Amino acid sequence: MSTNLKRRSAVATRPSLEFSPINGIFAGAAVLALALGYVLLARGSHVAAPLLLALGYVVLLPLAIIL
Repeated sequence: MSTNLKRRSAVATRPSLEFSPINGIFAGAAVLALALGYVLLARGSHVAAPLLLALGYVVLLPLAIIL
């Protein structure tokens, strides 16, 4: 019986992935930065497009998952 109780307490303390509104804001900003970056890349931008793509993939998307 004691092992069953340990299993229940382990399951109850397992962290869950609950997304808050801030996650949605960062995810939306990441999608906008990526979309704008690809549009600018298609138009031939060599400065703004890579910056926006790096911002979206390296900063905003991880923040949307972590926070």
